[in-house]
Amino acid sequence: MRSRKLNLTNWFLKTALVVLLLIPFTPSSAHIVAQEPWHPVAQAYLRAIFYANLKPINWDLIAEEYEKQIAEPGYKSKTVYDLIAVIEKTDKTDHVESIRKAIEDKDPRAFYSSSTRALSHYIRYHLEEADSKIDKPGVALNDVLEAKRLYRALEDFIEQVDQEAYDQMGRSWLSLTSSVGSAGVMEIGVLKPDEPNFRKVSGYITQYLKTNYEFRDFSDQDTLLPLPKYKSSSNGKVEIAPWLPPGSNLNDQRPLPRLVLNFEARGLDEKDLFLVAYGDMLFDSPEIFGEPARSFGIACSTCHNRSDINQSFMIPGVSERAGSADVDSHLFNSRFNDHKNDSLDIPSLRGLRFTAPYGRDGRFASLREFTRNVMVNEFGGREPTPFMLDAIVTYMLEFDWLPSMYLEPDGILNDKASASAKRGEKIFNTEYKSMGGRACSTCHIPSSNFLDGLRHDITSGNSSGPGARDTFFDTPTLINVKHTGPYLHNGSLETLGDVVQWFNVRFELGLKERQKADLTSYLETVGTGEEPYEVFDNDNTQFLLDWSELSTFLTTLDTLIPAEDEYHTKLLIQTVSSDLRLDASGLQDRSQAPKVYALADKLDEILVAVEAQDWEKSQTLWTEYKTMEVEYGSEFK
Repeated sequence: MRSRKLNLTNWFLKTALVVLLLIPFTPSSAHIVAQEPWHPVAQAYLRAIFYANLKPINWDLIAEEYEKQIAEPGYKSKTVYDLIAVIEKTDKTDHVESIRKAIEDKDPRAFYSSSTRALSHYIRYHLEEADSKIDKPGVALNDVLEAKRLYRALEDFIEQVDQEAYDQMGRSWLSLTSSVGSAGVMEIGVLKPDEPNFRKVSGYITQYLKTNYEFRDFSDQDTLLPLPKYKSSSNGKVEIAPWLPPGSNLNDQRPLPRLVLNFEARGLDEKDLFLVAYGDMLFDSPEIFGEPARSFGIACSTCHNRSDINQSFMIPGVSERAGSADVDSHLFNSRFNDHKNDSLDIPSLRGLRFTAPYGRDGRFASLREFTRNVMVNEFGGREPTPFMLDAIVTYMLEFDWLPSMYLEPDGILNDKASASAKRGEKIFNTEYKSMGGRACSTCHIPSSNFLDGLRHDITSGNSSGPGARDTFFDTPTLINVKHTGPYLHNGSLETLGDVVQWFNVRFELGLKERQKADLTSYLETVGTGEEPYEVFDNDNTQFLLDWSELSTFLTTLDTLIPAEDEYHTKLLIQTVSSDLRLDASGLQDRSQAPKVYALADKLDEILVAVEAQDWEKSQTLWTEYKTMEVEYGSEFK
């Protein structure tokens, strides 16, 4: 299972192309570096609009975006309300009150209308401020840049529905920036402002904003998206690519977890295991999911990096915190929306064959049923074929835990464990009256991989109502737990020390400070795995890891093409060809990229032959690909 890289078609990162951040709306993947910081008002606006398009709407989250103190330097802990309050002086409109009222009334259209007008007015406010300073070289630049940062919230939506206006606005912002002049350095290189051009261009931007974003009545707009007014209300449905709000992160976590597969311990090569290799590909393929997950590039491996977790995964409004997701929310499959805001911590899949039942609440006894539920219900994918389920389940059953240097096979600590951990082991096995005469080890049975296969209500969940028995959760293993924080079903506890403290308070265990430290030491010792993270160097680069695994996926063509299996062959090639092109960006020697592209082109030729049912040509092209792979592969780094 390779390292899945971000496949973002969502518009919000595209703007950052200026700083090497993204690519357009077409489905693709990329190594993504840190985003250019968003203006707090633009960020709050887009996040809030994103929340307003989810069902149910979390109005507390929307309010928080406007009320919380801004952490970004330069804003002196102000709120978004504080920032936009200044525009009342120029347009005599109390935007703060309008937004507050819409939130209080829980009126999404009123909120959209008031927040959109406020954003547009705030952009124009900074243009007016710049205009008041235009007579002094360079002084107006900061206000122009602030206005441009705010406009960022609108520009990619404009691009999708009105390319001509997008291009004209882009040229206008560039012209505006160059019109303010420059103060130079020590009076050297002074450039006088071009006031006539500034006012001409500023006037164009102002008029565009007024015409398209400052209506009082947005009732004829079909959707709550920052689209130009005359486009969103025109005849015909406006198609917008799936998008995610600022602060989203679908990249793999760093450091990347190390993958441990059982067949490797037996000395087997995945290339000789057809079902495993194809299942590995499926685990890494967005093609098995529906929209919008497919366009975002989400695969099983996006959340479960190399069978483990992804502590970086974050979608505001869907993730309560990094490393969590509400997978049965409105975003991924509206038909499966349970209308709860119940974000859950992403679990590790290590040791999966031992950890039934599956799901945080243990609702699936069968891994096969659980996997189908993820594909079809949670992420809206097509019904998988029996072969696909066979393959991906076979692959996942090979996931092993990281080896432990401190545990005997029966789960007892060995002599390498510290004295503190040994004392903690005794506490772990101590029965407490306040826990109904049970010990920690009653549920986390050391000799059974620290599992009991049952569900318990430890009162960490939020019940949906009196008498509802919906706060029972599956007992998680403690093996490798040191590397899988945060903890509890919702990720509400950051450290294992926090877990110990929570249980000590909740069940009135009466543990002293040293006892808590010892019990924490025990959990950390049990949870420690050998070499938990992938180590990259000149001989083991990210590209080589990806290349090796893609090559392994492709070996399944030796079986699929002779079998004339069109459906599964196409799914494989579509996944690998796309990833191969994107992986070229990870080459240490970029001069090798054309060879990677040539390999991807050859795969596309095979795909065309397969779609034409020309299996003889497909076999010939596949043979040619393997020759190229041998020739080029040894040169890649």
